Amino acid sequence: MTSTEEDFPRGGTSKKPTESKPEGQRTEVDNLFQSNDQTETKKRKGAKDDGKKLKKQKTGKEKEDALTLNAAAKCVEILHVKNLKDGMLMLGCVKEVTDFEVTVGLPCGLQGYLSIKNICDSYTKLLSEQLDADDTEEICSLPHLFYPGMVFRCVIAHLDIAKGGSLSIQLSINPKLVNKALTSTSLKAGMILSGCVESIEDHGYIIDIGISGTKAFLPKNAARDTHNNPEELKVGQYVTSQAEEVKNDGRVVRLSVSPPAIAQACAESQHGWNLTNLLPGLLLKTKIKKVTKHGLILDFLSSFSGQVDFLHMEPEQISSYSEGDQLQACVLYVDPSTRLVGLSVRSYLVQPGTRVDATPAGGERIGEVVTGCKMTSVHHMSGAMLTLPDKTVVFAHRNHMKEPHEQANDNRLLAIPEHTCRILDFSPMDQIHFVSLRKSMIEKPFYRYHDLQAGQVVEGRVSVLLNHGMMVHVSDHIKGLVPRTHLSDILLKNPEKKYTEGMKIKCRVLSVDVERKRLSLTRKKALVESTLPLFLSYTDARRGRVSHGYIVCIKDFGCIVRFYNNVKGLVPVNELSSEPVSTPEELFYVGQVVKAKVLQCDPEKERILLSFKAVTEGDTEEPPQPHFDFEVGKKLEGKVLKKLVNGLEVAILPEEVRAVVPTMHLSDHMSNCPLLWETLQEGDTISNLICLSKNKQSITLSKKPIVKWALEVGMVAKDFSDITVGLQLIGWIKNIMSYGVFVEFPYGLVGLAPKSAMSDKFISDAMTAFQLGQTVVAKVTNLDEEKRRFLVTLKVSEVITPKGDAQTRLIRGLQERRTVADMLAMRDDSDLLRKQLAVLSVGQRLKLTVDNLVDDGASFKSDELAGATILATKHQVMGMNVTPGQKVNAVILHVDILSSHVHVSILPKLTAKKKSLTEGSKHTVIVQHVDKDFAVISLDETAQLTVIQTTGHLNEAFPLESQKLRPGMRLTTDVLEPSCEELEGLPLVTWGRTAPKRLHTDSESQATPKGHCFGDVLQGKVRTVKPTCVLVTLEDGNTGTVHVSEVADTPCLGTFPTSLVKVGSVVTAKVIGGRDAISQRFLPFSHPKLSYSIPELTLLPSKLDTSVDFTSVRAKEKLSSYKVGEELICFVSKYHPEKKSLEVTTDPCITGTVELLAMITDPKDANHPEKLYKLGQTVSAKVVEVTSKPRRFVLSLTGIHTLEKGTITLGIVANIQPNVGLLVKLPFGAMGTVAIMDLADAYRTKPLESYSKDQLVRCYLLGNENGKWQLSLRPSRLNPQQTKSVKDPEVSSVKELAIGQMIRGYVKSVGEQGVFIRLSRGITGRAQLQQSTKYFVTNHSVLTKHLTKHVPVNTLITTKILSIDKEEELVDLSLLPLDTGKSDVLPASLGLPLRLIGEEKEKHDKKKKKRERTLSESQQPADQVPKKKKKTKKAKTEDGDSGVEVYFREEEDEEEEEDQPEPDPAKQVKPSSVGPSRLQVSAGFSWDMGLNSLKPASAAQEADVSDGEDQEESSKPQRKSRHEVELEKKAVEKAMVQREAELMDPNLRPQDTAAFERLLLASPNSSLLWLQYMAHHLQATQIEQARAVAERALKTISFREEQEKLNVWVALLNLENMYGTEESLKKVFERALQFCEPMPVYQQLADIYAKSNKTKEAEGLYKTMVKRFRQNRAVWLSYGTFLLQQGQSDAASVLLQRALKSLPSKESVDVIGKFAQLEFRYGDAERGRSMLDKVLTSYPKRTDLWSVFIDLTVKHGSQKEVRALFDRVIHLSVGVKKIKFFFKRYLEYEKKHGTPESMQAVKDKALEFVEAKGTEASC
Repeated sequence: MTSTEEDFPRGGTSKKPTESKPEGQRTEVDNLFQSNDQTETKKRKGAKDDGKKLKKQKTGKEKEDALTLNAAAKCVEILHVKNLKDGMLMLGCVKEVTDFEVTVGLPCGLQGYLSIKNICDSYTKLLSEQLDADDTEEICSLPHLFYPGMVFRCVIAHLDIAKGGSLSIQLSINPKLVNKALTSTSLKAGMILSGCVESIEDHGYIIDIGISGTKAFLPKNAARDTHNNPEELKVGQYVTSQAEEVKNDGRVVRLSVSPPAIAQACAESQHGWNLTNLLPGLLLKTKIKKVTKHGLILDFLSSFSGQVDFLHMEPEQISSYSEGDQLQACVLYVDPSTRLVGLSVRSYLVQPGTRVDATPAGGERIGEVVTGCKMTSVHHMSGAMLTLPDKTVVFAHRNHMKEPHEQANDNRLLAIPEHTCRILDFSPMDQIHFVSLRKSMIEKPFYRYHDLQAGQVVEGRVSVLLNHGMMVHVSDHIKGLVPRTHLSDILLKNPEKKYTEGMKIKCRVLSVDVERKRLSLTRKKALVESTLPLFLSYTDARRGRVSHGYIVCIKDFGCIVRFYNNVKGLVPVNELSSEPVSTPEELFYVGQVVKAKVLQCDPEKERILLSFKAVTEGDTEEPPQPHFDFEVGKKLEGKVLKKLVNGLEVAILPEEVRAVVPTMHLSDHMSNCPLLWETLQEGDTISNLICLSKNKQSITLSKKPIVKWALEVGMVAKDFSDITVGLQLIGWIKNIMSYGVFVEFPYGLVGLAPKSAMSDKFISDAMTAFQLGQTVVAKVTNLDEEKRRFLVTLKVSEVITPKGDAQTRLIRGLQERRTVADMLAMRDDSDLLRKQLAVLSVGQRLKLTVDNLVDDGASFKSDELAGATILATKHQVMGMNVTPGQKVNAVILHVDILSSHVHVSILPKLTAKKKSLTEGSKHTVIVQHVDKDFAVISLDETAQLTVIQTTGHLNEAFPLESQKLRPGMRLTTDVLEPSCEELEGLPLVTWGRTAPKRLHTDSESQATPKGHCFGDVLQGKVRTVKPTCVLVTLEDGNTGTVHVSEVADTPCLGTFPTSLVKVGSVVTAKVIGGRDAISQRFLPFSHPKLSYSIPELTLLPSKLDTSVDFTSVRAKEKLSSYKVGEELICFVSKYHPEKKSLEVTTDPCITGTVELLAMITDPKDANHPEKLYKLGQTVSAKVVEVTSKPRRFVLSLTGIHTLEKGTITLGIVANIQPNVGLLVKLPFGAMGTVAIMDLADAYRTKPLESYSKDQLVRCYLLGNENGKWQLSLRPSRLNPQQTKSVKDPEVSSVKELAIGQMIRGYVKSVGEQGVFIRLSRGITGRAQLQQSTKYFVTNHSVLTKHLTKHVPVNTLITTKILSIDKEEELVDLSLLPLDTGKSDVLPASLGLPLRLIGEEKEKHDKKKKKRERTLSESQQPADQVPKKKKKTKKAKTEDGDSGVEVYFREEEDEEEEEDQPEPDPAKQVKPSSVGPSRLQVSAGFSWDMGLNSLKPASAAQEADVSDGEDQEESSKPQRKSRHEVELEKKAVEKAMVQREAELMDPNLRPQDTAAFERLLLASPNSSLLWLQYMAHHLQATQIEQARAVAERALKTISFREEQEKLNVWVALLNLENMYGTEESLKKVFERALQFCEPMPVYQQLADIYAKSNKTKEAEGLYKTMVKRFRQNRAVWLSYGTFLLQQGQSDAASVLLQRALKSLPSKESVDVIGKFAQLEFRYGDAERGRSMLDKVLTSYPKRTDLWSVFIDLTVKHGSQKEVRALFDRVIHLSVGVKKIKFFFKRYLEYEKKHGTPESMQAVKDKALEFVEAKGTEASC
């Protein structure tokens, strides 16, 4: 076998010396590394023998080499710690993952640790690169790479000895170590390999498999592992894969990840597996060679042997294993040095589709102490198996079967019938719990962090002293931190003097974090020894309790005190001491232990109010009543403190504020109130209380459900001012007088119901009509505002009650009685009888014995109810002949648990078999028993009983005894529910007397006593016709409404359907719903039998047709049926003038909204759109938006529901931005911008002047970019047929431009690079400074200032195109008069020198050369050196300023040549001193020059003389020649002409205050003029005058001129920044925020800070901006630009992450793209490249970003990178046109930068692309 030859190379036959070496090493047990080498030598030399033989040696003599006893040679044992060696390969399972370490479960209960630095080389490299960086987005943390239960191959990197002496196993999954034995030549297809992701490519992943010279690639379509969202693997992620294909002798491997395939793949001999390269996790086909008590020995791969210990044998099949059986096994571990192979045949490792569970199935049991365990088997070299009482099998390692220093005695342990053990751990690889039988381990009080509780006092040993505290070991597995401030009651400067390592100390637990395994302790003596109650939670901090705590923070407003479990409270300044405290820091210090008393605690809000003063003063009284933060109507819970004569005193929880619940407020049923009062005892808790009123003396609470409901729905008046006539309120009877009753309402309001308004019936005695405390519904009838009194009516006919109120009250009242019975039965002092009575109910059958017969009935007795009084009235025994002692059947009518009375009936018709009831059936009933508010009735002959209320209405009064219900009375009922669960199975019925006639009013629409049900067909007469509804008077006198949509089936557009109905006409209608009696809101359809207070009707013939099944549709379902774009018929219901929106309705229950822009098409209709749409009018609408949550239904009446490119729509100007154009609000919530170039077909000088905010404009939609529409207002777009010739046509691309073309545009900006001019919406041209003006200035910044002043932004200008770079889309322009035919952009009054061109320039160049030659030939003697120096200096000046001075001077030279044909070369220099323009250029401000300053003779000379020139010569008097005098005169004349031109030039800046004031009168809104005025004062250093001018400007400029005002504010900010203080700047800034849009003000100040190098202030301002304007993308980009300009690349990366979280997700791609461009421009180009690359990987179809990426790479990258990028782009799956565009760019790039070969390569790729597309098309 070739593999065997490789594994066991021939190396000689020196066998004996090899065998003797291990024996010599036996005594050196600790020297593991030395023995490894020698042992390995032996194995390799013995490799000649048969493979089986070799394996035998490994289990026998080889074990001897591994330092084990001879007795164990033939015994299979588990893997022990002592057998571990560096380099051993193992299969591990993840148990726990933290940020920096993975805890790994290893075979045989071992545990190792995988550090973050032992993953793989690529991951380690990423870590090192990002070590100091804040941005770690490129790196996935360990929890993203590993998960509990994950199984992987690992290798022991090294074995560490921990501080306690235990062994720490450090693991590694680095492929270079795991696959160390593999080579590129040994790789075969089908092998199962492990590796880590090295890098992520476009189509897959490069996997590091640790083999030098081999590249492994995993295609994305082959990465099908679905556990951890695998389609996107991360760098460093562990991957188990199968080699699909091996190429080039193993140099290239293609992998696949398919869990089923990998799980079923077995290692075969043809794969080349052998003992040298065998890896854990491989599946093997094996054969049992030997079966032992402790395990199996298996043969695999025909010649190798391995062992299976008893832990890895299938428990159910242990007895069935026999030699020769074929098994599938998994490699557990491999020791390369001893060739020991551990195998497992457990199903969870061998069978495909199974997983290893990291946690046991029965839940977490670690640390649990279990008794009654039985030992089932003992493996002497390994341990023992035990069975717990719940049949769970566990394993005890042999080291844990005895104490550390005891002798092992397995037989003694086996003889013990039951054991007690502690569960130590769960081994996921073995799927078994490991336990300990050590008594010392079992008796440990703390084994887990779960065992510790806050406040517990523990003992521990000092482990180590750190800077921030002291580590204390509470047990071997638990350690805690004593913070530095908790080492003592005072702060220790030298804690090492008090504490030493190993010292025993006592601590108290402050907090325990079980999940993070963190324990916080304290050594403060006052806390450790405190006997006061501990505040472990906020609920423990009850009012009045005192406890010890420690101060954690001291502020001006008080001290914050912390207790246990991070419970904190505040001690206000006034509670710190009885003496006034001004500075708490002087009295207290952080860490101080204090006693604090609780004044107030709110557990829900986690707030405690404390006091030191109450403790120090010995305050034993109850602290003052704290402010109770609640309102009337708040739901509360109270605890009964004391029972009063007329109520209960309760403590409101949790504040324990005292309040009173009057007895009459315990229920709406007055008969239940005393029952509840009797039942409730001190200490009982009452829920669902509500506050009625509060004052300084008391707080009154109520438990009346109807009052509570009224407060919740807002049916309440908070003050007398809220009361109006007609208002309906819920109240209760407060007092009864002979003239009427006083009704009290929440908030303490009281009204009077006169005797005449108490009832519809005549009341002779008001004292008997109502009870005190009775709940009533009252309606306000009269107001006396002067005396603040009001009258109410209680008449049933005049008040409204919610439908179903009677049934609700009945159920609630019976539930209260059931609660009373339950509470009495559950009370501790309750006897057996009460408990028996509590389970009885109405209608229950009993077998009784007649006890006694009396005149008024009979009494009975029962063995089951001994002690109860069982009675039956004579009515209940009528017609029955019974005798004492007779057995009878009885039915219960009523149970009085307080008096132990049971009322029964023995009538046959009631004790007979019950007959079933049907819903809606009508019955005649007989009243059988009456108990105050409730009566028991029987239904006909059905033997059914039920309970009703004795009153049908809250306000019903019974002045006469004869009108009350009494036994034997007959009533009629309707069955609502045959068996009601709330009534314990009794039927729910309605009953009613003959109700008083309803008094109907026009203002009310109330339901009749019966009501109407869904589907009822009714007759009625039309009472009122309104545009949106019709009111119909029904036959029963009730009023119904017909919605406009329910009048006609197919109304014509523009008509008014309700006009078809005439007042007085009789109509047939069907009930389709109802409206709330109070809010008039449409009620949803529900139960068919429930009736509505105000019926909603339909007149539609289609719905009145009885043959058609008509079902109800809920509003939500109806709304969800509408689709966007669907056309609907709607009806106008309301117009909102303030919002300028229209409400339309499609259905009685659905209302939609139409915004202004969606209802008009002509701007003329904008002022009064309501004239177009009348109420009730039929209109056609399209659905724009429909959502259920939140409910939103938006419609359009213009016929369009969405914006599309090429259409015309109306818009509203939202903002005017001088640098951009118009910001326009479009229909349907969209926004758009109109560029300045798209405002008109003929450009105007002030394009934005004719537009104002909120102006309505017609817009043409050009396209949508980044969610914003590009708009055009050009008439040629809006009305192409009526438009005249376009003067300034649109330019869509540079291809439409031609060199030499004349074109107009608007100035965008002026800088030292030139004048930038907008030629179209997307094209900006540039005129370089030399092409901008015919004048020449040396200093570019000075020229830029001139241009900025005379050519401001948005100046209309005519230009000529000089050149076009179509590839870069650059256009060079000229503004020179020679090219444009227009005047120069700079006025001649500036006196600037002209630029020489053509022949003049050639002449100048020749003369310059001649002058230089003359100077070089005529060298003067030493005494004339100064002259030479002067010439040289001037020559240098000429060269330095590009000939500015010479150009101007040459004009004078030419004039001189005419007069003097042969001039002296030495004298030519002197006329150059005539140059006032030279002074003007250098000064930069021509308006600062007066006539006196323009006398040039001496001043010009001084300006030209250099610093190094001889001063003596310059001071010598020189005689002026005639020519010089003439030149001087000419200069003076020229200066005078210039001054005259200045005075006549309207564009020239004024020179004095009067001139400014004169101009400001004409243009008061010009910010430019005001700013010049400020600059005028600043030049004279008149700071206060400049401020005054700015303040005047802000008051003078119209409020409509927002931009002009903003300019002044910016100037004022600049002024304060330069000359003011921080305070003055801050004040100006705050004022600017009040009067301007905040965002531009913030941005301007940030720019000011940045330009003035105030980096810290700018950064602080930007931080505020990104918080306040987090939804504004421009703010984030501006901040990012600032950070990158400051070189803070890492901070910019962090900012990007924040921006992505704050901005809408749809903007994420654009924001990342912008930040990437900024990185290229200001930061790290490589980072920008990676950002763009990452975005484009996720969004490969963003061709705009690809173009940007290409441009940036061309500018900043190498040719190789550019070509690689182009190659990626041309393979994108996008449209053919886009690919064609990229091919074109690629070819242009190669033409410019490449070679003919590279150009041909691009053409070949293009041809290949075309052919491929053709092939696809043909298929």
